[in-house]
Amino acid sequence: MPSATPNSSSPRIVLGVAGGIAAYKAVEVLRRLMDAGYHVTPVLTPDATRFVGEVTFSALASEPARVRLYGDATTPIPHTHLGQNAELIVVAPATAHLIARLAMGLADDLLTATVLASRAPVLVCPAMHTEMWEQPSVQENLATLRRRGVMVLEPHVGRLAGGDEGAGRLVEPEEIVEMVERIVAGYRGVLSGRHVLVTAGGTREAIDPVRVLSNRSSGRQGYALAEVAYRLGARVTLISAARRELALDVVRGVEVVEVESAAEMYEATTSRVVGADALIMAAAVSDYTLEPTPQKIKKSRDALTLTLEPTRDIVAEVVARRRAGQVVVGFAAETDDVMANARAKLARKDVDLLVVNDVSAPGAGFEHATNEVVLLARDGTTSEVSRRSKEAVSYEILARVASLLAQGAT
Repeated sequence: MPSATPNSSSPRIVLGVAGGIAAYKAVEVLRRLMDAGYHVTPVLTPDATRFVGEVTFSALASEPARVRLYGDATTPIPHTHLGQNAELIVVAPATAHLIARLAMGLADDLLTATVLASRAPVLVCPAMHTEMWEQPSVQENLATLRRRGVMVLEPHVGRLAGGDEGAGRLVEPEEIVEMVERIVAGYRGVLSGRHVLVTAGGTREAIDPVRVLSNRSSGRQGYALAEVAYRLGARVTLISAARRELALDVVRGVEVVEVESAAEMYEATTSRVVGADALIMAAAVSDYTLEPTPQKIKKSRDALTLTLEPTRDIVAEVVARRRAGQVVVGFAAETDDVMANARAKLARKDVDLLVVNDVSAPGAGFEHATNEVVLLARDGTTSEVSRRSKEAVSYEILARVASLLAQGAT
């Protein structure tokens, strides 16, 4: 932890304060950060000064509080100066209005401009009335910020302004400072320090130089899992059999290994899973393969017989070799007797978590932008994830993965 007296080498933190009644708690956050030895610059929105004066923050901080977008002779462009020098930006409280402006990428006051002018990690601590917190627009704006790598400390349930009770109360100052210390030490999400291996797409088995056996998997769910795992702080390796014509993108920083056949997927996965903390088998791997002919098979009036051989079971191989604490997540794409078939698969595969997908359901499964799944745990308990974007589904799956890793899995 930094020394109690800030100096030029102390981590530099911008403390953003928005215009809500919880702004009074930001004073205590500031005091605790200063006691911990951080160099703190308060940046207040104009509305924040309606609740707590900038003089209060200036008296406690490393340097005077700032409110105005335009600078003076010493710092003519304050948002770039603050943004470029900050090692962390903390916004506490973050109102619904400020969250919306951040999600839109506005730069209409000093705080929003500073966030845009910085590459530092950002921690947002929302505070608002329950009705506002539960609005879909607020949750969608937060999802947008999370997608960009912003960390969010969700509010508590408790006493609110006006004597109301409910969700929306700003987390306590000591919790905010504890999170700051973790971020300064390198924390970037619940998967920080973890290596997550994800498989994606449908493998293809060559019949001849022209034709293949394959399935309808697009790879979108696997790619979403890889990207969200990266946002949550993991080191991510994506083994992709996604169809190239879909031109799926993945964030820079994710290692991508391209494969085509089930055999290639087997080799790539089993060789890399040894060093991984978690394997998420989102790929639709062919159950059967065949020996391809060297030349194109010509069309004729005769029936064509192909001799198919079963492919190697990647999940079974991984589970048999897995080390203590390693998490293995399987997928079950079903069309009938969905949960009965899924429970049978869970018993066979012995994975820690099975993501059950009724691919015949509207808007779910292969080639859709949305999905709906059931998370089936090892103990047989289930959790339904209603239809939503594959990115949002990924957050639900990875939250369970993070929990299993924290518990030591098997």
